[in-house]
Amino acid sequence: MHNDPPFAGVIGHPILHSQSPLIHGYWLKAYGLVGSYERFDIAPENLTDGISALVDQGIRGFNVTLPHKQAILPLCADISSEAQAIGAVNTVVVREDGKLSGDNTDGYGFLQNLLESCPDFDFKASSALVLGAGGAARAILHSLKKSGVAHLYLCNRTRDHAEDLARIFGAQVVDWDDREQVVRDVQLLVNTTSLGMVGQPALDINIDAACGDCVVYDIVYAPLYTDLLVRARSRGLKTVTGIGMLLHQARPGFEQWFGIAPQVTKELRELLCRRSD
Repeated sequence: MHNDPPFAGVIGHPILHSQSPLIHGYWLKAYGLVGSYERFDIAPENLTDGISALVDQGIRGFNVTLPHKQAILPLCADISSEAQAIGAVNTVVVREDGKLSGDNTDGYGFLQNLLESCPDFDFKASSALVLGAGGAARAILHSLKKSGVAHLYLCNRTRDHAEDLARIFGAQVVDWDDREQVVRDVQLLVNTTSLGMVGQPALDINIDAACGDCVVYDIVYAPLYTDLLVRARSRGLKTVTGIGMLLHQARPGFEQWFGIAPQVTKELRELLCRRSD
């Protein structure tokens, strides 16, 4: 029905800040593919009609960013087990019949980034402390639990939010005031909060008691090296930046829409890092 070049995109409101077109545009060019990937600003009240219009135009699929990650769930004909467990969709494939298949690749992106940076990380012999209780924390808790982490600690400024997630993912809630006492007991510390991001206060946590094999992972990628990561590096700890999670979570969608499994190259990382600084 649609013989035009294949296209995909990202929906959100606002959407201008999205780095997704840079990532997918790089891959389209790198693999010599005919096609495009664009931003689509869809206001919440226009979500159903906006998506219908894109499907009518022949879109192969799209990424989903704020504020639509939960709102799109009822519009999907089928939802992956990942998206169901996380309660949010970030990647959609438009099926042959025009219906939507929803997935969530944030957990995949988180794990791939960790394993790329620390290939020998032993999940079953490790405990993890996750800071924050938003959408990213849900995806990360799900992926860590699935990977068989020995013990999960969850700490959030609002304890109620942490308790809701802890019940779902079998984590132990730690009071925000007690966050530093747990640091010595974990092999993985993950910041999923916005603290440390450009324009936000730094994350206030003392990591001096962290064990020597602790990996410190910050999903914030602007700046690339947050205050937390700078302090971790100065202590000789392994660090993982957030840019790789952003890159790896984009891979499954691109493969479904354009038929090639893309790789995260050094050149692409550097391109994105220059845009994030």
